[in-house]
Amino acid sequence: MSELSITRADCIGRDAQDPLAPLRERFDLPPDLIYLDGNSLGARPRAALERAQAVVAREWGRDLIKSWNTAGWFDMPKRLGERLAPLIGAGAGEVAVTDTTSLNLFKALAAAVRIQAEGPYAARRVIVTERSNFPTDIYMAEGLAEWLERGYSVRLVDSVDELPAAIDGNCAVVMLTHVNYRTGYQHDMADLTRHAHGAGALIVWDLAHSAGAVPLDLTAAEADFAVGCTYKYLNGGPGSPAFIWVPQRHQAQFAHPLTGWWSHAKPFAMAHGFAPSDGIGRALCGTQPVVSLALVECGLEIFEETNMAAIRTKSLGLTDLFIELVEATCANHPVKLVTPREHARRGSQVSFTHPHGYAVMAALIARGVIGDYREPEIMRFGFTPLYTRHVDVWDAVAILKDILDREDYDVTAERGAVT
Repeated sequence: MSELSITRADCIGRDAQDPLAPLRERFDLPPDLIYLDGNSLGARPRAALERAQAVVAREWGRDLIKSWNTAGWFDMPKRLGERLAPLIGAGAGEVAVTDTTSLNLFKALAAAVRIQAEGPYAARRVIVTERSNFPTDIYMAEGLAEWLERGYSVRLVDSVDELPAAIDGNCAVVMLTHVNYRTGYQHDMADLTRHAHGAGALIVWDLAHSAGAVPLDLTAAEADFAVGCTYKYLNGGPGSPAFIWVPQRHQAQFAHPLTGWWSHAKPFAMAHGFAPSDGIGRALCGTQPVVSLALVECGLEIFEETNMAAIRTKSLGLTDLFIELVEATCANHPVKLVTPREHARRGSQVSFTHPHGYAVMAALIARGVIGDYREPEIMRFGFTPLYTRHVDVWDAVAILKDILDREDYDVTAERGAVT
């Protein structure tokens, strides 16, 4: 075991000096758990329970259908989009909180393909993405390509180094997840966007593992479209609605097949024939899930008490600490870091492999350290600076070391439906 350069007391001292420490009290965290899975599901803001009760008991229970107007239900997708926009470097009127990440990705891909089909690159028929991308992103791209029946195909790239060459004269659209869900690898958004544009392609970014975790500036990067979820680092609640970003320069051309009545220019005119709304309203589809939407606001409010620079500084400190401690104390075990050490290439999670990764993670969870598992053999640990402490990192690694030293895990453990 390597000599440690930091003690548990040092971690407590860092927490005492942490400018984000007071924000932990804004969350309802079980006192007997170390929660390192905010990259999968964020913790519950304390305000969420009161907000849900207000929506259900007063707005729905007492005011009933009047609340579409009196409680602002109808405007929530756009209003929440305005609060989320600063976290991703978006401008006013460019973000809507609506639907799921998969549906929003379909809309963005469909719009990008159509824009290309109507321009100078109309002959292009290839959508480029990584084989290691989140599977649903690939499924949606493959589904769109199949249903278009115009010779479109999805080109899967096996490594980051292969991406530039794959974005060639046949590529219409590039679809990338900014931070890889397995490894935590973070792309250079600005550089890849420039490369795509230089090759005549449009680019769609999935920010599911970025929004609320790392600083983003979609406008400065000149990206074309972006989507993401709100239930991870944004702490919107399980299955909370996702978001979509359409910059002003693309809004007039933005069109997709899911032409539901909420994206109609005059939805309550009940007119025959679809006429698209102006602006970001074009990205909507059907009636919105009001209770879930309302809870998203509770998470966004907390971000307004800090800034992404402070969040990033703490995130890198937590992930650096976790890597250092695991490698120092668990070096005699077959754990291998798969997350980049380079700060510019790391999101806010750390992933290690172990031959019995699932069993080790199950043992950690049984001991009150909540991370998660992804094939193949990957133990994922997510660090949410709004509520994760340095002492949590120390204690989590101490428990991991004990489990590995004693081989206190069951390789025959039955796997749950969700890992």
